[in-house]
Amino acid sequence: MASSLTKDAAQQGNPAQGGKTFFGHPRGLATLFMTEMWERFSFYGMKALLPLYLIAPGGMHMPATTATAIYSVYMAMVYLLAMPGGWMADRFWGPRKTVAIGAGVVIAGHITLALPTSASFFAGLILVALGSGLLKANISTMVGHLYDGPEDPRRDGGFTLFYIGINLGAFLAPLSIGTVGEKVNWHFGFTLAAVGMALGLAQFLLGTRHLSAESNVVAQPATPQERASALRKGLIWLIVAAVFYTVLALTGNFANWALMPITIAGLVIPIAVLARMKRDKELTDLEQSKLSGYIWFFVVAAIFWMIYDQNGSTLSIFGENSTTNDLLGFHFPTSWYQSLNPIFIMALAPLVASAWLWLNKRGKEPSTAVKFASSLALIGVSFGVFLIPLIDTAANGGKVSPMWLVAIYFVQTVGELCLSPVGLSVTTKMAPAKYGSQMMGVWFLAVTAGDSVAGLLTSPQLNVDLNTSFSVAVEACLAVLAGVGIWTSRKRVKQMMGSVN
Repeated sequence: MASSLTKDAAQQGNPAQGGKTFFGHPRGLATLFMTEMWERFSFYGMKALLPLYLIAPGGMHMPATTATAIYSVYMAMVYLLAMPGGWMADRFWGPRKTVAIGAGVVIAGHITLALPTSASFFAGLILVALGSGLLKANISTMVGHLYDGPEDPRRDGGFTLFYIGINLGAFLAPLSIGTVGEKVNWHFGFTLAAVGMALGLAQFLLGTRHLSAESNVVAQPATPQERASALRKGLIWLIVAAVFYTVLALTGNFANWALMPITIAGLVIPIAVLARMKRDKELTDLEQSKLSGYIWFFVVAAIFWMIYDQNGSTLSIFGENSTTNDLLGFHFPTSWYQSLNPIFIMALAPLVASAWLWLNKRGKEPSTAVKFASSLALIGVSFGVFLIPLIDTAANGGKVSPMWLVAIYFVQTVGELCLSPVGLSVTTKMAPAKYGSQMMGVWFLAVTAGDSVAGLLTSPQLNVDLNTSFSVAVEACLAVLAGVGIWTSRKRVKQMMGSVN
């Protein structure tokens, strides 16, 4: 997206912008917009390549179940690491420095992925997840710093522009990185992802003068004793992990058990965080009630993301093996399917937002519980649609039209719009005052929990193939039944929410 710079910054109450604005917003928004766009470009490009590279004869040549397990655990870790990423900014580096360090780690991760060895590949995945956690947790915070508090009338519009940057990067990545990776060389694709993040980091460093001074502040600086304690605990866990994985390698069990501790952590940590909040005696009765209601939404979101995030694994592998990838005489790479969701988001998000507003003015806007129930019903329907080509290819062989996947991604995107922005909003409304800044991290833990379940199911111990018609049917039924469950409990959930709709 091209910048639109004007001379009215003096009227915007943001002197750091040097007299210019970005579509009427603080000039720093352009810096953060481009940084996030390039970070999402690198992230979604790698995401589009990952499952295909894992199953490709010229790549890792793994079974589909193993590829799905690795992909699911990787996605779970990206969102899990967003919480310690926020903590690092609050206690040690501040948001601005943390984002720069995170971007550098992402670049190092993609470069490591580009090296043609299996050991470097998994090391690269770890680095990209770490860097994404550092960056993702803090760049949105810096967008908020650009405005004069929560009541600034430009604030919502600024986050909308920022959201466009996310989806623009996500849309362009599979078309470029995916094409290079699939058609030229897998490792060149990972290298292109590194180049994208490097461009993002370069313009971020050049544009930091336009950011708010608040983004450089360490909110709660750690004392020297706390720094030493954090370093000591980090080293202990690093040694434990090194010993554990060394033993696995020496006993020949590395492939079977390497993912299990991470998968279990992705399930245990979200539960532990919510349990700790529920046990907090300092919360008022109303805050405890809202937190109980929020747990319903958390569970629904986890089920939703467990199925939804398979668009990059189960659906992508099906696209590679069982669709023609031909449309109107044009043959396209499988990774291009990953561009469908962001383009549908950009097209449908304004329509869905307008629909909620139109219903609200007439007193008919659905409650949050009904919106969440709708999202589960839609994600269940999407896998119901998936059953049709899946059964057809299993019975008759051959390949099906790519329009089946287009239809599935469309239905899933509508479901996402009923859950994701609504979930972000209700999280801020239902958060206990004591945990106001932490609750957004808790929301992302729902993604971690859902992806960890998918990773557990496809682990070598359970070895569930999510590409089979039986597995897809079970997941579709689970989503619909869970949607019916929250819909029938909507009045009870509403009571827990207090005045929040």
